[in-house]
Amino acid sequence: MIEFLSPVSKSVLAHREVLPEGVLGKHIAVHKEAGNLPDLNGVGLALLGIRENRKDVDYVGEGVSFEVVRKALYGLYPGNWNESLVDLGDIDKGETVEDTYFAVKTVVEALLQKKIIPIILGGSQDLLYAQYRAYDSVSKMINLVNVDHRFDLGDAENAISNKSYVGKIIVNKPYNLFNYSVLGYQSYFNPPAEIALMDKLYFDAYRLGSVTQDITVVEPILRDADAVALDVSAIKSGDLSYQYYKSPNGFDSREICAIARYAGISNRVSSFGVYELKEFSQAESAATLIAQVIWYFMEGVNFRVADEDFENDALFKTYSVPIEEDILVFKKSEKTGRWWIEMPFISNVNNKLKRHTLLPCTYGEYLSATNQEIPERWYKARQKNEV
Repeated sequence: MIEFLSPVSKSVLAHREVLPEGVLGKHIAVHKEAGNLPDLNGVGLALLGIRENRKDVDYVGEGVSFEVVRKALYGLYPGNWNESLVDLGDIDKGETVEDTYFAVKTVVEALLQKKIIPIILGGSQDLLYAQYRAYDSVSKMINLVNVDHRFDLGDAENAISNKSYVGKIIVNKPYNLFNYSVLGYQSYFNPPAEIALMDKLYFDAYRLGSVTQDITVVEPILRDADAVALDVSAIKSGDLSYQYYKSPNGFDSREICAIARYAGISNRVSSFGVYELKEFSQAESAATLIAQVIWYFMEGVNFRVADEDFENDALFKTYSVPIEEDILVFKKSEKTGRWWIEMPFISNVNNKLKRHTLLPCTYGEYLSATNQEIPERWYKARQKNEV
């Protein structure tokens, strides 16, 4: 993968030298010279920039740079963390966008195979397609979570763009997508046909208002995710940048950092991408917020607790709830207090869906079940299995 990576800029390296001792920039290994990557043995996280934005529907020739974001991130102090971070530098634009996709797929796939979590700084969000394709030889079926104000489904028959790429993920072989979830969508940005299609495909869609009303609802969704993407346009412009983003509604800075931390805590999340990034040379506060989002994701990773040994009954409390013609079985971890619900309708299926037989859920969903309300995600999983 080394042939696809360019070193961190001299400006960032010079900035790193004048930072105080103890900050993140002084702790991490950095790709300084072309052809000479840092040692990846024992590394848990890798920062990777992708300087590609030609499929942005508003592209007019501008470039992408992550220098300001890197400088902000390097200046933050780490917590009491065990997982180490390396900065691999950037993947530059290929001769074609497809060349860039190939480079991204190759690099991310290599990191996944080494059990290193890539933290991607990306231009246009169509790059999520390449992030997803990196799992082709790594995992048979994956769950994809997108923190976004749009579904970005588009028409799979049309050319890919940063507003139309999920359709390609769904229809292009190999078929690896088990579930697609969108957190924070805003109805007025999405065609009614796409809203209907999300429901028809039994995908999970959570409106901005329902998430901000109780941010903890995202935890089980992210706990069940393999790849997570964040379109920074989902952050309201007042908290991000009036210069680059227009929407007055969206997640605020605290909410987006909380979501990033939930993604990091998930034992299953193995890649995290932040997309629709700009130059930010005139918007340092935006770069600082993105750096803090990454910081919170890293903190979450460092606070992961293994609590999914479902073979050991002593580690869980089991609750059976009769509801209509079913008996819903919930499991609560004695270690972390997290909840799951069994999906018996696929528990005996001898295929690549087998690991999805326990669905993360909340205590609130358990309480709702005791009041004879079937959890919506459980119902959708059942409907999807019966199709």
